[in-house]
Amino acid sequence: MSPGVRRFDVAVVGGGSAGLAAAITAARSGARTLLIERHGFTGGMGTASLVHSFCGLYLLRDEPGAVLANPGFSAEIAERMIAATGIGPLRVGRVDVLPQHPVDFVRIADEMIAAEPTLELMLHAEASAVERDAEGWLLKIASRSGAVEIFASTLVDASGDAMVAAWLGEGFTMAAATQLQRPAYVFGVHNPSVMGDAMRLRTSGLLVEGVRSGIIPSTALGLSFRESGRLGEIFGTIDLTGGDTAGDFDPLDPVCLGKLEVEGRRIAATTVEWLAGRDDTWKGSYISHWPVRAGIRESRRWLGEAVLTGADVLAGKRFEDEIALATWPMEFRENAKGPKLRFPENNRPCGIPAGCLKPRGMDRLFVGGRCISADHDAQASIRVMGTCFATGEAAGKMAVDALG
Repeated sequence: MSPGVRRFDVAVVGGGSAGLAAAITAARSGARTLLIERHGFTGGMGTASLVHSFCGLYLLRDEPGAVLANPGFSAEIAERMIAATGIGPLRVGRVDVLPQHPVDFVRIADEMIAAEPTLELMLHAEASAVERDAEGWLLKIASRSGAVEIFASTLVDASGDAMVAAWLGEGFTMAAATQLQRPAYVFGVHNPSVMGDAMRLRTSGLLVEGVRSGIIPSTALGLSFRESGRLGEIFGTIDLTGGDTAGDFDPLDPVCLGKLEVEGRRIAATTVEWLAGRDDTWKGSYISHWPVRAGIRESRRWLGEAVLTGADVLAGKRFEDEIALATWPMEFRENAKGPKLRFPENNRPCGIPAGCLKPRGMDRLFVGGRCISADHDAQASIRVMGTCFATGEAAGKMAVDALG
């Protein structure tokens, strides 16, 4: 290691919901912390991919009234978002979600990061390699200005794709292409009308009409629209197939990802244009903004000291060393035909053991977010942002504790 390498106590790879929680948690302890994010803002799926609901914040309950599952960072984010949007928890079927606006999320994250003097944010940069030694981790970070190296005593992988495992060439797994959760594509629409139940029902009929006429693609049948909470703005969401066949989907391949983006824009633009020209409630509507990237739900996962399973989630299993609760049902989106939900027995929350955040045989390394150690079924529950806030916070605490 050259003498000019900058040193940190904790480095966090990825500034999504888990990485944001990990970095702020570590910095609040006084640790000198570096947060590395490839985009121009943090928030991950909740900002870059326009996913506009925080799922997994609340306990599953049959009776009305949302109850937060995890204290700490998750509760703080919920409080800040409610204050920003003026919108509280929303009951959707059997679950409670918190509507959130990506613009507000970016601002909230900026303010929280700026409040921590020991936290350094490196945007428009991406870690590209890592080496480990007895004292910690040497990371190479690439940006348009070139590559630099930094040293961190402890490391948190909150990349979503288990990037650190990939660089090390060990310690990860990934489901078969045919089994992986399909990606989401979310986009913004300006619509002068107020979207209520009647308009939503009418829109469903229009989509069927458009597909039958051959004007819009059949994949548009899966489109759903939801008010953003801002006048004249709605979000459209569609699940993409991921490729020409189920076996073509590779969430890590840039060619595949590029095709996803193009396909998502094609479906959205064609459909909104059809609706605007076909019905008065859609007259004057247009695409107002695209996501920075499609929303990837699943890719590589770490192999940890413990592995959370789907059976654990369904049984609501608890653990002596649990660091958070998983409360979202297993939400399977293995095709573009909509979600299939599996709920735990008696709505029981499932504990997430600390070992799921500790890669096997690797000291001073921790994991938060959707790539923690879990099987494919359990990952369908723990991948949502509400749970990622909690596992990210736990990973940040564990990274600080490992400093000794």
